[in-house]
Amino acid sequence: MTQDEMKKASAIKALEFIEKDTVVGVGTGSTVNHFIDALATIKHDITGAVSSSEESTKRLKAHGIEVFDLNSIDTLDVYVDGADEITQHMSMIKGGGAALTREKIVAAVAKKFICIADDSKQVDILGQFPLPVEVIPMARSYVARELVKLGGDPVYRQGVVTDNGNVILDVHNLSITDPKKLETQINAIVGVVTNGLFAQRGANILVLGTKDGVQVIGENE
Repeated sequence: MTQDEMKKASAIKALEFIEKDTVVGVGTGSTVNHFIDALATIKHDITGAVSSSEESTKRLKAHGIEVFDLNSIDTLDVYVDGADEITQHMSMIKGGGAALTREKIVAAVAKKFICIADDSKQVDILGQFPLPVEVIPMARSYVARELVKLGGDPVYRQGVVTDNGNVILDVHNLSITDPKKLETQINAIVGVVTNGLFAQRGANILVLGTKDGVQVIGENE
């Protein structure tokens, strides 16, 4: 299978975790686009979706899936999203698509986080993929200096404005051996909205597309 075929296979497999008459949390990115297309095949069995980005919202609505505001939802049984990197401990780097803050909020509400990915995203140590940090625009230079103190090499993602009106710093050259600690340290910097480490709230289940088929790792294997 090609990488895209592996993404699609993991996305389709994730439908098995969707219960009838529920609202589904939906992430952002190329793998999630496959999931949204797959979700459309069972749209009459679900109540609707909560989306983590404007892009995903448009795709969901184009399929005729109702999109709810998160504030109107009491409970969210499941959130399905991809990852830029994920370890065996279910810690992730996310935010390559600049939707990390909304993704993190929806993940926090959900009872279960299903990560869908192809096997190129599975790593032993996080950090090969630059760590995105969403920053209030006026704090960009200050936050960059503080990130250097933490051992990173931050690069301003030119021309990118998040759905929240903020900017992204991509932090290179990190070897993240304690993702929970670093997540907390970066979030404590004044001017940071949040960062792309999903370690305090990692995935519950990894649905991994491989050349030999789809593997389900984690709860209910």
